[in-house]
Amino acid sequence: MMQFELTKEIIREIKENIANQQQKVILDSLKDIHPADIADIMDELNFEEAIFIFKILDKEKKADVLTELDDDSREKVLNALSSKEIAEEIDDLETDDAADIIAELTDQKKEEVISQIEDTEHAKDIVDLLRYPEDTAGGLMGKELVKVNEDWSMLRCVKEMREQAQEIDVVHTVYVVDKDNVLKGILSLKSMLTTSTKTPVKEIYRSNIISVKTNEKDEEVAKIMQKYDLIVVPVVDELGHLVGKITIDDIVDVIKEEADRDYQMAAGISEDVEADDTIFKLTKARLPWLLIGMLGGLGAATIITHFQDGLQQYLALVTFIPLIQATAGNVGVQSAAIMVQGIANNSLNNEIVKRLLKELTLGLVNGVALATIFLIIGLLLFQIDLTIALTIGFALSTVIILAAIIGTFIPLFLHKRGIDPAVATGPFITTSNDVFGILIYFVIAKLILGF
Repeated sequence: MMQFELTKEIIREIKENIANQQQKVILDSLKDIHPADIADIMDELNFEEAIFIFKILDKEKKADVLTELDDDSREKVLNALSSKEIAEEIDDLETDDAADIIAELTDQKKEEVISQIEDTEHAKDIVDLLRYPEDTAGGLMGKELVKVNEDWSMLRCVKEMREQAQEIDVVHTVYVVDKDNVLKGILSLKSMLTTSTKTPVKEIYRSNIISVKTNEKDEEVAKIMQKYDLIVVPVVDELGHLVGKITIDDIVDVIKEEADRDYQMAAGISEDVEADDTIFKLTKARLPWLLIGMLGGLGAATIITHFQDGLQQYLALVTFIPLIQATAGNVGVQSAAIMVQGIANNSLNNEIVKRLLKELTLGLVNGVALATIFLIIGLLLFQIDLTIALTIGFALSTVIILAAIIGTFIPLFLHKRGIDPAVATGPFITTSNDVFGILIYFVIAKLILGF
């Protein structure tokens, strides 16, 4: 299947064919297009056009497109379908995808859809998955897998695998369990091909297998799969029973969602929002952080007012207030970003003191370097008095060191108390450094210049 590029011409052509009810022409044009690209096409159409496209697709492609639609578009499509139609669409989906779709429905419609699913085993598996919170391994996993008993011979093993594989699109690995369905290990393809048909599975399976429990947080699952380069990981319950598997495509979605969430938090948006959300929801997400920024600004203004007599005497100090604030904010965000990254990928380990000392040293080096550059520019370009230039340069280097410490310490402080350290970046760091930076700036100026 070739890579598809969505253009305005394609959208215009599809719209014209929909208006003329050219179903066959549309189906022919979509025949070799990936479901994800069809979902992108539907996102560019109005609701009636998107529903028209969806309803003329064959059953298998409908199900795949449904999983690829963004949340808002999928909700609209689901609302336009009856419970029976939804049940028919998800009957061919893997259990994790089917459970994700059903989870978006109202409680009443959930029951109606589940009761309409013809495959009772499929319905049971979906109901089982709905019991788990969506941000856990249980909420991510699918039930489709191939497993063999450790006491089986290779001959029976291959026979049973063939039967199980008929219901699965992709076989990632073969799991080995005991008579109580406790996960014991995995069976490699090489072992199956090079071993006698009479050999018991227990003699050739690999036992050193990494698994996750159903209550493991999705972020932790992502870290485990990333650390060990896994494309699939088995899921077990508290007793070690094999209950499902998580594949890399599900984890990619988790990583993307987490990155989006952290980016929004870093930018001062307190909840997960989309560009097309309502004004009220967008305002609710942004206003708290804007308020913090405003309070920080008021705090800085109060400090400036307290030192206004000295400012009237040394007007050059006023000119460089933005320099102090901007530099402190940038240094703090840089330090915080490194710490948040270290916390996220568990690279800090027991090196917290070492990292703090390193950031302190970096702050000192950067502070001296920037202060030196400022002295040269201040004396030559702005032609300010040497004493004032030295005062501002010393204050600048001190503020940079403090900003590095604040940017390093706050993410650690929040993390130790179970708070997402991503909130330490953006407006929170910038505002705190603005206030402390201005305070230090004027305190140092007062001590040196004596106003």
